[in-house]
Amino acid sequence: MTQAAPFTEIWRGPFLESVHSGHAVICDDTGEIVESWGDPDKIVLPRSSSKMIQALPLITSGAADAYDLSTEQLALACASHQGAAIHTERVGVWLGALGLSDDNFRCGPQDPADKDAHEALIRAHEQPCQIHNNCSGKHAGFLTLTQHLKAGPEYVDPDHPLQRACLEAFEAVTQETSPGYGIDGCSAPNFACTLRGMARAMAHFAAAPDGSAEARLHQAMRLHPELVAGETRACTELMRAMNGKVALKTGAEGFFIAILPEQKLGIALKADCGTTRAAECAIAALLVKLGVLDAAHPATLKRLNAPIKNWRGIETGILRPAAVFA
Repeated sequence: MTQAAPFTEIWRGPFLESVHSGHAVICDDTGEIVESWGDPDKIVLPRSSSKMIQALPLITSGAADAYDLSTEQLALACASHQGAAIHTERVGVWLGALGLSDDNFRCGPQDPADKDAHEALIRAHEQPCQIHNNCSGKHAGFLTLTQHLKAGPEYVDPDHPLQRACLEAFEAVTQETSPGYGIDGCSAPNFACTLRGMARAMAHFAAAPDGSAEARLHQAMRLHPELVAGETRACTELMRAMNGKVALKTGAEGFFIAILPEQKLGIALKADCGTTRAAECAIAALLVKLGVLDAAHPATLKRLNAPIKNWRGIETGILRPAAVFA
């Protein structure tokens, strides 16, 4: 099947009102497809779901050990955080240890998604800084590697040694030659691959031995789910619901990955419509299908068979996975 498969259904009363469709692949540790929906060879931009791949050179170069990076810092290097104090304070300390400031970032300022942080800026009559950007942890990792390489300050340039190292890592774990890149929201190049290639990469992470760069990164994510995203976010809540046994990472425009070390499986999916609710419902459905997520857990129920309520609190419908995930 190469056409997009139905992912998520929106029911209003007895009527099927909307259907979100997309593509998903599960790969095993040999890189082979275990199961797929839609087109596994669809060319995709994994967006922030590829952050752990972009963090590989931070470890393989020796920079992480040279700068004595903690598991918290490795988790932040893979994060799309919401700019809460728990995130920005840690990134600020990291920057200070490098002898750098917010001006050294190249990710751009972003209003924090965290309500408390957003309101604190308003009360202080301050504007958001680059440290509030959801990618500032990744960029702190980029700056660490840039210093280690003694490379120039424009580290988001596709020809910069850091980005060349990221491309090399990306092609190694996807086992594909990338057909190109798009510029991400944080200004770094985001390399393209097939959905199958991304699932293969996640399975490679899942099967990596303890002590490897891949294992260190997904272990840090699973150890610190609150740093990978934040409170109320799917990555954080679902990783907690699985007791840290699975690493999850969302990406913009309806992307999601999962790394399952115990099963040595990798998942990659893309909602064609680019909506978050479709991708979150689909990844939750697949994790339940694989037996690693409890269908009755409150974090699951927020995204799977979730009631839809109107402004008066009346339940008007339900968001549920399509039958293909049964």
